[in-house]
Amino acid sequence: MKIVSLSAAPCEMPLEDKDWKFALGAVSSARGFVVTLTTEDGTAGYGYAPSIPHMGSLFDILPKEFERLTPAVVGTTPFEIERVLQKMDGLLGGASQAKGAIDCAMHDLQARILKLPLHDLLGGKLRDRIPVLRILALKQPDDMAKIAAGLFDQGYRYFKIKVEGDLDLDVARVRAIRQRLGDEAHLTIDANQSYTAKDAILAISRMAEYRLDLVEQPVHRKDLKGLALVTQATNVTIEADEGAGTVDEIMVLATNRIVDAVSLKLPKLGGIRNAIAAARICEACGVKARLGAHVGTRLLNAHAIHVAAALDVDYACELGEFMRMFDDPFKGIDVVDGYISVPTAIGCGVTPV
Repeated sequence: MKIVSLSAAPCEMPLEDKDWKFALGAVSSARGFVVTLTTEDGTAGYGYAPSIPHMGSLFDILPKEFERLTPAVVGTTPFEIERVLQKMDGLLGGASQAKGAIDCAMHDLQARILKLPLHDLLGGKLRDRIPVLRILALKQPDDMAKIAAGLFDQGYRYFKIKVEGDLDLDVARVRAIRQRLGDEAHLTIDANQSYTAKDAILAISRMAEYRLDLVEQPVHRKDLKGLALVTQATNVTIEADEGAGTVDEIMVLATNRIVDAVSLKLPKLGGIRNAIAAARICEACGVKARLGAHVGTRLLNAHAIHVAAALDVDYACELGEFMRMFDDPFKGIDVVDGYISVPTAIGCGVTPV
């Protein structure tokens, strides 16, 4: 059964918060493309490529990338993922988000053809549900605390606080949220590369009394020595995100113990296959891994949920950001009381609306 077509349809999901900001910019909607692979008998598999400018994925460029990659896909079977990935790498360097969408769509096709949930193809699920970590965008401390309290009342217990490199203001943000939520909440921060190494160490030491579980990408992604210094000088889990954009980068981070953990994202790594390869490298090196922010449609998050369920992930994952968006073209998963259940339907577990 061969794949006979690849189509990519634009998808834009407005955010309920039109003033959503983080250290690298501001966004008012999640944009990307839904990829559909169709076989001779009409079976369809789906993937999603987000437009993420700071990761090199531009909305206007993605269609051109899919056009270049189509000859590597059409005419193959859904079970030739390795061959397709090799062909795509030969046709086009980079383009991780486009390749990742195709990889996910092929995995979805496999599972739908076999009439299995996707996690059964990844070794089976280790858990039935996953705690969701929700992101708090940059605002004044009291405003962020108010938003966090609303999410807490909905059942969320894990929070990622965006910070921006202003030490006093960032500490005030963490303090306000901890005081508002109490001891039951799990707090992390994400600097999006906005600190120097020494400022990061100072910030973390000042935030220590408010108890942080994790600090994500405190310094510039290329500052590996600075990142290692922060990891060695603090007793909080230090995680790489922007600096963990490829399997090769994760190999360097893990084998040299530059960080304690990495954030795995299917789009930046090029799909499920590479994400699992990166997770196995981390496992062998004693470095933690979890599924980071998959910002976009339920489709993207569904694939990531199956991966998270099949891996030995011991912390909350950022797989519920679709809850703050409108006009999702897919249905089938939701966050309930701060958790998301692993889909048991065939394929990735979501369907077009």
